[in-house]
Amino acid sequence: MILLAIPELALWDGIVDVFNAVMTPLYWAVSALLVGWHWLLSQVFDPDSGWAWALSIAGLTIVIRTLLIPLFVRQIRSSRNMQLLQPKMKELQKKYGHDREKLGQEMMKLYKETGTNPFSSCLPLLLQSPIFLALFRVLDQASKGEALSSVIAPHVDSLRHAKIFGAEISQTFLRANGDGSTNVKVVAVILIILMTATMFITQLQLMRKNMPKEALEGQAAQMQKIMLYVFPVFFLIGGFNFPIGVLIYWFVSNVWTMGQQFYVIRRNPAPGTPAFDAMEARKREHNLKAGRPADEGLGDDAEEGSVATDRRPANRQQPKRQSRSTRKTGAPAAGESSAQDAPKVQDTPKASSNGQQPAKKAAAKQASGAKRQPAAKSRAARQAAQKKAAQKKSGGGGSGRS
Repeated sequence: MILLAIPELALWDGIVDVFNAVMTPLYWAVSALLVGWHWLLSQVFDPDSGWAWALSIAGLTIVIRTLLIPLFVRQIRSSRNMQLLQPKMKELQKKYGHDREKLGQEMMKLYKETGTNPFSSCLPLLLQSPIFLALFRVLDQASKGEALSSVIAPHVDSLRHAKIFGAEISQTFLRANGDGSTNVKVVAVILIILMTATMFITQLQLMRKNMPKEALEGQAAQMQKIMLYVFPVFFLIGGFNFPIGVLIYWFVSNVWTMGQQFYVIRRNPAPGTPAFDAMEARKREHNLKAGRPADEGLGDDAEEGSVATDRRPANRQQPKRQSRSTRKTGAPAAGESSAQDAPKVQDTPKASSNGQQPAKKAAAKQASGAKRQPAAKSRAARQAAQKKAAQKKSGGGGSGRS
């Protein structure tokens, strides 16, 4: 049994070593940002106060969320595309509902053509998870008097005993001890409720304001419902084991997300949603106040909002090869027909009934043909004319002598 257990322990130790190797740069980055904000805020607050460290955690959150803004914009675009694709997805489900493999292929083809990633809505949360874990580990080790990097080592004691509303920010609800354990539990419960409520409100405003009725059904709607209920419940349960500093991080992050999403929904809502109708109502009111027509500029937003468009290039019709004689005369090649030729064919009977139009065309054609005669033919014509004139002259002279 011992021999069988040794390889398992060796494998587990290898996994732990790889995890530490990956997380060590994050420990250093989180510690450096935390210490940098703490130094800045120490110019205003007591360096050992809980407010200096709590606001440092808030500053760390703002830096992380600012770096994630491009990803957030991509998430919003992908979410809107998923909403606008619902009618097409329903058509595919009706057409290929009996063949799951074909349905999956057509779905992936549709995502590729419209530049939509169904998993983009989860990317900001997934990318924040390592930051959250690094901050959790830094605060957890600080509560034990240990440091995960040399950057935070001189500040471990200050961070460990820093208090906000009488609660040490390095302690958790389940492991609260000492004289301030009651304060720790009260502050932790309040932050857990605020963290869960802000997360729930953020997802709820997305579903109620920026999702059309068609998008409330199907795969995308199920994913939104999972995010609406499962994630808040997960953080509600897990929050009792989070240090107060980590709860501050998630609360500030959720408030940032809620405000950012409110701004995007208000300024650039998806077409066919309550938020889009509200934006149009505001524009009508603004147009009336400015003395312009109420509906001026309202049609452009719906076209700009339709981001889920087919990006496949249009098929280009290659020109057919023409011979040299065809290019000179300007006639179309064999087998070609243009849109301009159709009305000419239809107008031919009308021209022939008139009687004058064909004559003009024949004269023009004869004139153009005369211009294209070679020099040799022109010389022969002149000689024939001179000979004819000489015959007339000689005939006139003979008649005079007789």
